[in-house]
Amino acid sequence: MVQGYRTGTPIGIGGTVRRRGGGRQEAARRYSLLPLRIFLGVTFLYAGIDKLTDSAFLHATGPGSIGELMHSVRGSAAVPALVDLALKSPSGFGYVIALGELAVGIGTLLGLFGRVAALGGALISLSLWLTVSWQSTPYYYGNDLVYLVAWLPLLLAGSPLFSVDALLAARRRTP
Repeated sequence: MVQGYRTGTPIGIGGTVRRRGGGRQEAARRYSLLPLRIFLGVTFLYAGIDKLTDSAFLHATGPGSIGELMHSVRGSAAVPALVDLALKSPSGFGYVIALGELAVGIGTLLGLFGRVAALGGALISLSLWLTVSWQSTPYYYGNDLVYLVAWLPLLLAGSPLFSVDALLAARRRTP
């Protein structure tokens, strides 16, 4: 059987090839980061609320406390100095992480300063990976590395759709 190719392919502006169904493909491209944004936003919002409402987590000592967690990972952390810093005030560190997760989750869901929120999420994930989940073997068992990488597309793209950022940008464009 002879395979042929079609000649006379329509060429669009700028010499790009136009294909049928381009509207659906373009829509899929435009909306492709939305599920990731929703997932990360909800996850970080939930994580922040969970930490703030856990009666044991924000204590410096005791079962289930941030202090106990930090002491348990001190020897296996990639950057023990970060753990030492957290151990200076475990409760304060717990509040910073919880409030940071809340801010990142809300910012991501609303698309308010989307790139800043993504940067915050990436930094939280990086700090948790270098301390709490560093000892996970094999490395892909630790979820903090996956979260770190998941934040990168949102850091690059921002929140161009269904966001406060998009509304503000549209307002700036219209007199």
